Amino acid sequence: MTAKTALITGGTSGIGKATAELLHSRGYRVMVTGLDGVGDTGLHPDVIAIRADAASLPDIERAVEQAREHLGSLDLLHLNAGISRPGPIESTDESVFDALFDINVKGSFFTLQKSLPLLNEGASVVFTVGAAEGLGAAMTAAKGALLPLVRALAIELAPRRIRVNAVSPGLIDTPAYAKLGISPDTIAAWGADVPWAEPEPPSTSQRRSPSSRPTAPATSRATTCSSPAASAYTPAPPRCIDHERC
Repeated sequence: MTAKTALITGGTSGIGKATAELLHSRGYRVMVTGLDGVGDTGLHPDVIAIRADAASLPDIERAVEQAREHLGSLDLLHLNAGISRPGPIESTDESVFDALFDINVKGSFFTLQKSLPLLNEGASVVFTVGAAEGLGAAMTAAKGALLPLVRALAIELAPRRIRVNAVSPGLIDTPAYAKLGISPDTIAAWGADVPWAEPEPPSTSQRRSPSSRPTAPATSRATTCSSPAASAYTPAPPRCIDHERC
């Protein structure tokens, strides 16, 4: 049987990297994109890592061409690349606003558009949608724009049996926080206000509900959305938007 293939944007750290590790362990041929640490991802040598700016259409086109060359076609496209720029409306300038939408929204949209010729019939597209409420109007708008986009794409791509879903993993302790200068103590304080206990690293997140039953890690939710079992969630509307399950 031919191994399945996956392209993961923002796959050199955090949730994207953990998902790449999980998929590779399950026999997928995997390619990841990222800006930082591409030359030293710590991933298995069989996982291909290339540098690509999610906000740059030329970079997106080059990444998709690399996927065509190395993978041939795609069974899974995980649109995980994104940035956080929290702040109130008073302190949000044009450059911050543009970056939020260029990477989180435009980048995801055009990566999928350019990848369409590579997606096999019955393939899966998974968006990572982080929670943004309370982190500023611009952040909320950029992240919130992805959910109606996912619903519209699920309907558009249904004739090709391509499933389009979103995963909102909640508070996961990834390197993105350190890049923003957010201390571990601050992250732990945020976790104290989250009803699902404390923030976890992306590869081991097994948060517990109030009933003490373990919930699926962020990586498992993303990979569950990529499986044929997720077909029940599309095309209208996709249901894989819950914080804790697909």
